[in-house]
Amino acid sequence: MNLIETTTLNSADFPIVAFRDYLRLGSGFTDDGAQDAVLETCLRAAMGAIEARTTKILLSREFQWVTYSYRLEDSAAVLPVSPVSWLKFFSIVKRDGALTSIPRTDFVVQSDRQRERILPINGTMPEIPDGGFAKVTFYAGYGPWADVLPALQQAMLMLAASYYENRDAMLNGGGQMPLAVATLLAPYQRIRLGAGA
Repeated sequence: MNLIETTTLNSADFPIVAFRDYLRLGSGFTDDGAQDAVLETCLRAAMGAIEARTTKILLSREFQWVTYSYRLEDSAAVLPVSPVSWLKFFSIVKRDGALTSIPRTDFVVQSDRQRERILPINGTMPEIPDGGFAKVTFYAGYGPWADVLPALQQAMLMLAASYYENRDAMLNGGGQMPLAVATLLAPYQRIRLGAGA
């Protein structure tokens, strides 16, 4: 399975001003933006760590998922991340590269608190041939920063602050997720059931 981010977030997508306020950095000086690149790097790193730990996408963007077999739950294929707002494209690619598009009207996204699934409206998921794969393009995320759940906003700011304040430890490969951040993230982590979950 490969999950590829196909859109890039810009600096404006990150809450740099809110993070500066969270850190209580001075304002009103001529060099107010001098730390913005470092702040953005810390925010990006924190977002990546949180998304990897929870499989929840914080800021909305487009992804392409390539899979060689489905993980099925009640005839629906489990998507690797959530929340998914829109399935853009679904296709089956054979070993020789021949591509078959699956009409969007043939399936829906089934949501719950833990995982998103592609549910076929009639029948079963399209079969993936030997040596082939399914390719799904979708949008995932809570939206812009203002739409991210408050607990996840807090966790991202706290983790980014930890990265900012402990830059030497992070550069040397040290550091663990702070307990307070891990506690905030616990309700959003995907529940693992059974050996194949």
